[in-house]
Amino acid sequence: MDTSVLKSRKPTPSLKVVALAGGVGGAKLAQGLALSLSPAQLCVIVNSGDDFEYLGLTICPDLDTVTYTLANLANPETGWGIASDTFHCLANLEKLGEETWFRLGDRDLATHIYRTTRLRAGERLTVITQKISHNLGIEHTILPMCDTSCRTMVMTPQGEMDFQTYFVRYGWQPVIQGFRWEGIESACPSGEVLAALQAADLVVICPSNPFVSIDPILNLPGIKQIIHTKTTLAVSPIIGGEVVKGPAAKMFRELGIQPSALSVAEHYQGLLTGFILDSVDASLIEAVNALGMTACAMPTLMSGTAERVTVAQGVPQFGVQLLRA
Repeated sequence: MDTSVLKSRKPTPSLKVVALAGGVGGAKLAQGLALSLSPAQLCVIVNSGDDFEYLGLTICPDLDTVTYTLANLANPETGWGIASDTFHCLANLEKLGEETWFRLGDRDLATHIYRTTRLRAGERLTVITQKISHNLGIEHTILPMCDTSCRTMVMTPQGEMDFQTYFVRYGWQPVIQGFRWEGIESACPSGEVLAALQAADLVVICPSNPFVSIDPILNLPGIKQIIHTKTTLAVSPIIGGEVVKGPAAKMFRELGIQPSALSVAEHYQGLLTGFILDSVDASLIEAVNALGMTACAMPTLMSGTAERVTVAQGVPQFGVQLLRA
């Protein structure tokens, strides 16, 4: 598709977009969309398969990354955590003999204490997330994918481990053999998630890791059935055969798949109406189109806020073209 057409068409003010996100790449596009669309137009559904217990606290890494990013609090160097945070509490815990492989900053700790206290009081994660967002000045809706536990487990030659153990403790070095979602049998999306998806005109799968950021959301009961009825597009997290950040390309290789934007499109085949790949991968457009979706190439690297907004403006514009087709 000729991307120059995108400049002449703007999404209507009534367009309702639901973004599925996780990790730094997903948070970047979510921020761009939030800067481009009104609170009434955008809802971000975030992976909670990364959630785990640490130091007696419930940690929600992807939720916090998206929340801090939309609140303009995220550490610009890492993409996660809070900018200019200190680590005095963690340093003292280390002196006392505690393991401190998961880096929780002092300001960041307040979020986890608040969340854990309210969870123990019986509040739903969805309600707690909305309170945190509101208190941090975020007007757009951020929803966890579900209120119940559904943990991503990584299968490796060293044994099965939760995702944060694989990703942070072992620096995503163990070889990937597969994934399992603990609790998926009893997990279900919240009423808020289902309502948002049902009301959406356009569903956007952010450039997040397909295996550990998006699949947990898609594998929840009822999610794929709704998405099949929607105009849905995905933005490739792989540019020129590599990722900007994280282990997605390594995971593709270890699962016997050549990492490429085409491989991402194949991973989502059957769900997508459209697919956005980076301009450097424009030669793959025909192959992606052959999968039964409409491909579009544009610059997708989001180095700063300006680039995030530019990409985010192109995404719903492409979505509108798909809706009109």
